[in-house]
Amino acid sequence: MSDSNHSVSIAVLGSVNLDIVASVPRLPVPGETVTGADIRRYPGGKGANQALAACRLGARTALIGSVGEDAEAGEALALLRAAGVDLSACRAAHGFPTGIALIAVSAAGENQIVVAPGANRALAPDALTLPPADALLAQLEIPIRTLETAAANFPGLICLNLAPAMRVSRPLLHRAHLIVVNETEAAFFGDALHDGPGLVAVTFGAAGARLYRGGEELAAAAAPRVQAIDTTGAGDCFTAALAVAMVEHQALEDALAFACAAAALATTVRGAQPSLPDRGRVEAFLRKRG
Repeated sequence: MSDSNHSVSIAVLGSVNLDIVASVPRLPVPGETVTGADIRRYPGGKGANQALAACRLGARTALIGSVGEDAEAGEALALLRAAGVDLSACRAAHGFPTGIALIAVSAAGENQIVVAPGANRALAPDALTLPPADALLAQLEIPIRTLETAAANFPGLICLNLAPAMRVSRPLLHRAHLIVVNETEAAFFGDALHDGPGLVAVTFGAAGARLYRGGEELAAAAAPRVQAIDTTGAGDCFTAALAVAMVEHQALEDALAFACAAAALATTVRGAQPSLPDRGRVEAFLRKRG
């Protein structure tokens, strides 16, 4: 649990997966077999990762999601439950398995990911229960119609992480107060990202991040230098941290630096959710960088 007083609240609408992670000396090229892997299992899914990150960074957090009626569901939700994330709107979908992500991570920290969505596909609009919150944080690993329904009915700030990249409606893009993408996703969406009235954050890995409105750069932050061993979940950590900072009304430069610091720390520990830092660690890291 974060050291913060949990003065802001965030509802996260998104995916829940169990990550099966193979750590390998290097990633295979197409058609190649790489052996000698070490296998671990971690809770994951972009929605679950962002919910846990927001909670650890100081927000009262609720997750709206869908899991299977299987043993993997409890494993996938374990760290969220331990952290105190509200899971009352996270439902078990009859006839669907819990989502699974197969992840290969190289010694340099780079990854390849294949996702079997399972119960995440069963998160339908008529099953939505949106708790009251200051902000709604969502991604694209659930049905788009569910996301559109939530965005149309949520009265607060909406943060949309356009990952994985896929076509979405113009009204949905315009409904978002904050859009977060990495540079690959930014290239996929192109100028459409900047057509709406909201803020757009673009991450560039080790080159940091920039914040735009209407295509005009408003803020930039460098990525702190760390010894990265696993980048899985770092983007989710950035998104959650930026959403928390925006709800707290941090200045744009400060909000971006806070998000970059949180994401950098998340690369220094293996596993998407075990790596997510708490508020105290991020603030101490920022003070040390000074």
